[in-house]
Amino acid sequence: MSMNDPIADMLTRIRNAGHAGHRRVDMPVSTLKIEIGRILTENNFIHGYKVLDDGRHGLLRVYLKYTDEERPVIRSLQRVSRPGLRRYVGADEVPKVRSGMGIAILSTSKGVMTDREARAGHIGGEILATVF
Repeated sequence: MSMNDPIADMLTRIRNAGHAGHRRVDMPVSTLKIEIGRILTENNFIHGYKVLDDGRHGLLRVYLKYTDEERPVIRSLQRVSRPGLRRYVGADEVPKVRSGMGIAILSTSKGVMTDREARAGHIGGEILATVF
């Protein structure tokens, strides 16, 4: 199966698993997806992730996090930049998501980081996704 946007596929799998109440979700692994998983874990949106060997290319297993009322912690997970329309911002234009309650995930020359880290380091880049 040909996939044009693997990051959008990852975000959609996480969003759908949260709505269905699943505790984990599997997807094909890539270095960028691992970095997105690391950022989501560091910012307490998911419990964690594992890279599994399936005998082929590997799988990324993401463990979702829920509130005490069994609602997903991730309320919104949206792809911003996409293959048909890339969204780049300068260091002074890095957006705040929900007045700082959420995060924007950026791909920069210094690696994948959150909007807070990009503002602190005065770095711009491509906005991959927003999460709150």
